[in-house]
Amino acid sequence: MDESTDITPGPAGVLMGSVTNQISAIHLTKQGQPASMTSPSPVPSSPSLTEDGDTQLSGQECVMQVDGVEEELPDELENACSDDDDSDYSSITGTSSTSSITPISGVEEPMSLEAEDDREERPALVPSLFPFIPPTLYFSTANEKVELLPAEQRRLLKWKISTVTPNVVKHTIARSHFKATKKSHDWLGCWGHHMKSLGFKALGEHQKLNHFPGTFQIGRKDRLWRNLSKMKARFGKQEFSFFPRTFILPQDIKLLRKAWEDGSSRQKWIIKPPASARGIGIQVIHKWSQMPRKRPLLVQKYLHKPYLISGNKFDLRIYVYVTSYDPLRIYIFSDGLVRFASCKYSSSMKTLSNKFMHLTNYSVNKKNSEYQTNSDDKACQGHKWALKALWQFLGAKGVNTTLIWEKIKDIVIKTIIASEPYVNSLLKMHLRTPYSCHELFGFDIMLDENLKPWILEVNISPSLHSNTALDVAIKGQMIRDLLNLAGFRIPNKDDVVAPCSSASSSTSSLCGGSREKTKLDLSANEKVKRAFYLTQRFADQDFLSSVLDVLTPDDVRMLAESEDELTRLGEFERIFPSPSSSRYLRFFECQRYLNILLDQWEQKHWNDRTKGISLLSTLCHKGVHLGTNDPDHMWSKCSYISRFEPQRQELVSPSRPRVVVSHQHRSHHDGGSDGEVASVSSLPVSPSPGSSVTSSTCTSPQPGLSQSLLPHHFASL
Repeated sequence: MDESTDITPGPAGVLMGSVTNQISAIHLTKQGQPASMTSPSPVPSSPSLTEDGDTQLSGQECVMQVDGVEEELPDELENACSDDDDSDYSSITGTSSTSSITPISGVEEPMSLEAEDDREERPALVPSLFPFIPPTLYFSTANEKVELLPAEQRRLLKWKISTVTPNVVKHTIARSHFKATKKSHDWLGCWGHHMKSLGFKALGEHQKLNHFPGTFQIGRKDRLWRNLSKMKARFGKQEFSFFPRTFILPQDIKLLRKAWEDGSSRQKWIIKPPASARGIGIQVIHKWSQMPRKRPLLVQKYLHKPYLISGNKFDLRIYVYVTSYDPLRIYIFSDGLVRFASCKYSSSMKTLSNKFMHLTNYSVNKKNSEYQTNSDDKACQGHKWALKALWQFLGAKGVNTTLIWEKIKDIVIKTIIASEPYVNSLLKMHLRTPYSCHELFGFDIMLDENLKPWILEVNISPSLHSNTALDVAIKGQMIRDLLNLAGFRIPNKDDVVAPCSSASSSTSSLCGGSREKTKLDLSANEKVKRAFYLTQRFADQDFLSSVLDVLTPDDVRMLAESEDELTRLGEFERIFPSPSSSRYLRFFECQRYLNILLDQWEQKHWNDRTKGISLLSTLCHKGVHLGTNDPDHMWSKCSYISRFEPQRQELVSPSRPRVVVSHQHRSHHDGGSDGEVASVSSLPVSPSPGSSVTSSTCTSPQPGLSQSLLPHHFASL
């Protein structure tokens, strides 16, 4: 018997009359097709055995396995990067293989038991747009039910429940018939703690964790400001003026003292511990003598002129989701939370100690007897609103909310890019496949009196606690859309069991027939193509657009994956790459080939994606994405030259390197399995990236130069 148990979503009780806008199904662009499945049986009234011999419990009891000890971040980084408050997470007790958990008394997604059979039944799998690419698992809203997969595939639907898995995640995965497990190898998904980088080495290719290694570089306050300050120093104040002047103590104590002395007598500063959350340790001060002696500290200029609504200060919780760092793909959720301070704002120095006035954290303001709750996601009332309600409120006053939203997107993209070199470095060191990581970020944004957005902090474990119908309406929909966007796949059985076991034909069929590569395994000519496009110092649009001329197997895989994600958006919007995101490529510390590829694809196909999808469908039907020896999909320098040779004559200039492909025959005793190995050499080219070269450069090897370039450029691929 498997060490797993059904996670059975308990009834929500009576429908809440205060819920004015229940979570509704956001239909995916591409609907799944049902396999031969049966409807789930009603929830039994007493414990019973499922066909697999697993224990299934009923009522409001949520059963899960005792989770292993999670590896914590150093220096309290988990607390520093998380703003989870209260106890949305059920505690685990006992030492048996399974433990019962009684969910907290809170607001769950509205669902009536009487109406359960009337809910719309949805297929369990969402097919890819493209042939020979596996489907993804479907996650439903509370007023939908998901068809059951055949028993053999259903046994593979296992989720590792940790001590910090929020109820909104538990209920969502339960509706897709996941079971909880405590084994280390057989689970498909986990919503848990961040881990030390080495912990990511243990992830299997079929497993997906809700964190990337290294994201504390923006999730921890001191690292965030250090990294944004580096970007500001490099690219200027015009591009990076969205965060207040910041000092990190004790390193910046002399700079802070000088700035303090140069300021006015009425200046205000806000003090934040770098490793804390939920408003803990935050103070607003105006005298040097008030500076805490304890170090380390983050000291920022206080935004003393915030935009006020009914006299109250507020901030915005923006949900940002990253499915991949290479290529970078960033999504933003269309809704969010507006969190108000519970006392009317005053700029008087005498009020600086009033946290209910100067802090917007829910965990702080809920303690105020004057705090007013709000359960209506369309109402502008109480001390918490939906983001969409705020946009309607401001729009009615003539405010250009679209402009504010675009500025917030700009902040999000630049901030995520600031973490990119750290994350990608750790991904290459510790991850077997990029499939294994995804992450939800909570960006805290404040609007000043001129409605300019400022970033306050980034949470890498944003609170998913849902204690009102408003929270449920926003976070429930967001998590459902996020899990669909994540693209969870049914693994082949041999990926999760002992290697001696073989996968059945039915499992292989549901996994998409031919297995798609998940591990980055580039051929020699793919490495050469990447090196070619990354070593051009002055690459114009004419040159970069040629990256789409010959699509290699890995190009096709990445483009198909990107297009499939766009069919599962729900209420998310992709903001990078986008038709207008080319300008952000210069902010990357290191250019990435796949970012160039997706950017050019967006520019070419954003206005009419059908042509691009049709092309990829044809290539996938041929199996190009699975690997091919077809010369039409094996890039070489000659393919680039043939595009430009009729148009231009080569102008030789020693100022730029050019990558040239050569093929050196290698004997089998050299250790190579292939008869040829591609090499790259650096030659002078014209200042124009689109200039042509003679065909002889494609076949003339330059051994000395190629040997010096290959290790340097291929190491980063």
